[in-house]
Amino acid sequence: MKILSILALLVAGPLFGGVISPDQRSALMEKALEGQRNSYAPYSHYQVGAAVLTKSGKMYSGCNVENASYGLVICAERTAVFKAVSEGEKDIEAIVIVTRDGGMACGGCRQVLNEFNPHMHVISIDQNRRVHHEQTLDQLLPHAFGPANLE
Repeated sequence: MKILSILALLVAGPLFGGVISPDQRSALMEKALEGQRNSYAPYSHYQVGAAVLTKSGKMYSGCNVENASYGLVICAERTAVFKAVSEGEKDIEAIVIVTRDGGMACGGCRQVLNEFNPHMHVISIDQNRRVHHEQTLDQLLPHAFGPANLE
């Protein structure tokens, strides 16, 4: 009975009925997997891909890019966001993150994501498309510091 309740909530919830359709969800997962395939991770060997969905319906992928000077690494989530912003897209509705173990966005990426929509949907998956985490950003980063704090 509990599984049926959860499924009913998911199907009726915003991920399926509002912001992101099942087709968009699938396409976003594929875009994130594509990003992961482009990852440059010769030091950590932890390949990450991400894809964001903007309010206009466009999707942008990203990957982590490491550097011998470790401080110059960029995460996949930020790459995807920066690609969207560089194309004039600032309203981000959802992000899918893919790692080998379904790892979630780091704190720095959560802060960057917060800048563009504290209520965006965040889904982390592994390479087999198995969902490990699915929630809104404000659940992942409660009491975030954002643009409103600077007003």
